[in-house]
Amino acid sequence: MTSVSTLKELFLDEVKDLLNAERQLVKALPKMIHAATSVPLKDALTAHLAETEKHVDRMEEVLTSMGMEGILEEGSEMLDTVEMPALDAAIVSSGQRVEHYEICGYGVIHEWAKTLGYDAAAKLIATTLAEEKAANEKLSSLAKGGINTAAAAREAATSIG
Repeated sequence: MTSVSTLKELFLDEVKDLLNAERQLVKALPKMIHAATSVPLKDALTAHLAETEKHVDRMEEVLTSMGMEGILEEGSEMLDTVEMPALDAAIVSSGQRVEHYEICGYGVIHEWAKTLGYDAAAKLIATTLAEEKAANEKLSSLAKGGINTAAAAREAATSIG
């Protein structure tokens, strides 16, 4: 991060960081979708890709309205190194780490936007924050709903033989 001395500068730096993260996610999600074996997981990731593309648009709009130009490396490496039976569980884990980062970041810049009186930016950010929270809940539900259990069962079955 560059040296900052005002809340506005800090806000803009954080928006840029989140935009960068969203752009990386747009590139990584198709790989995750392709690698996933669980149909509900593929569906959730596909839906989140569409949302993430909107997040990029919103953050670019926030920067544009401010007069500015518009963790996934680890996730990419995970796709290359993790194999079944743990692959779907690893994809969920990687996705949730990203969501938690984004929830934190969007929560912070939402409060700053409100404090700075950037009402239009705050509204855009609030929409994205709600979607990030929902995506995290969906991934958590998928993990608890069978992906983790299926990975453990497949592992147990392969270690017995």
